[in-house]
Amino acid sequence: MNKLWKFFQYGYLMVAFICLVEGIVRWNIDRSRSYLFLGFAILITLVFFLKRHFRKKVVKRNNQNK
Repeated sequence: MNKLWKFFQYGYLMVAFICLVEGIVRWNIDRSRSYLFLGFAILITLVFFLKRHFRKKVVKRNNQNK
């Protein structure tokens, strides 16, 4: 199960990359929607790092209990 979570955490980076590209593409068309996509990209990147940090913390705790 741990390997599955490790795989899915990189999905966050893919979604953040898609939002980043979409924000750049829409920059000249609709600036307010572009800000929204860029904000989501930043938020999703932060979620990735937080989830990775806590997953490593749980793995470390589980390895100490064994």
